[in-house]
Amino acid sequence: MDTKELLKKVRKIEIKTKGLSNQVFSGEYHSAFKGRGMAFAEVREYMPGDEIRTIDWNVTARFNHPYVKVFHEERELTVMLMVDISSSEVFGSDKVIKKEIIAELCAVIAFSATQNNDKIGLMLFTSEVELYIPPKKGKKHILRIIRELIEFKPVDNKTDISDALRHFNNVVKKRSVGFVISDFIDNNFENALKIANRRHDIIALQVQDERELSMPNIGIVKFADQESGKSKWINTNSKKVRTNYKANALRRNAALKDIFRRAGVDYALIKTEKPYTIPLMNLFKQR
Repeated sequence: MDTKELLKKVRKIEIKTKGLSNQVFSGEYHSAFKGRGMAFAEVREYMPGDEIRTIDWNVTARFNHPYVKVFHEERELTVMLMVDISSSEVFGSDKVIKKEIIAELCAVIAFSATQNNDKIGLMLFTSEVELYIPPKKGKKHILRIIRELIEFKPVDNKTDISDALRHFNNVVKKRSVGFVISDFIDNNFENALKIANRRHDIIALQVQDERELSMPNIGIVKFADQESGKSKWINTNSKKVRTNYKANALRRNAALKDIFRRAGVDYALIKTEKPYTIPLMNLFKQR
């Protein structure tokens, strides 16, 4: 991809996702992700309706008139986007591939974060962490994140979510919000998820294409696993084959949902053929 085409793609994503963030997500984001606590700001005279527990008794005694403490939320958060860039993310059966949806999701979250004065960082991973951009603020920083999401070429094909979560714990010391964005085609990451969620606030966004859930009737087709490289001929004319394929996919989704529940992780399923705004908005509202 040449520089002109890359800049055009970055600009297109910026316009779309910044608009969504301004009009839809910024307020919901602020409500969904709380600051680190409350910090003392000032004292003022007591007014009817103020909570008695906020009265500053020392100042009240000094001036012989009730005064209350005023606090403000310590708003600034650190948000990390942990993005799966393994080979399965370049799959797509319609007009868009999973990787493109993931880039837009990350951009919406990044613009919402920066509008709330939060820092945003990026981690791209396969079987290992291939790129780490420390959390920062600012439009220039977000555009770099979008650019990397579009053009970064991974070295490996496979997925290791546990390794990414361990790396996140090691490099980000302060409690942060961590979005794990993946199709979660991986095994044995539940324990790492639990550990990371005890230290941070982890949210899982599962990105799924419709053909990962249902197989079309298109004859005998050679299917290839993009991560392992293995391939297999399958007779999609067989109703039994198609039924088993869907049943396995549904079981896998249910198992993932159960893993997230046990780990105490908030979760949303993003489908490539449907607008991601609805599940993302529902996730923010639920929080």
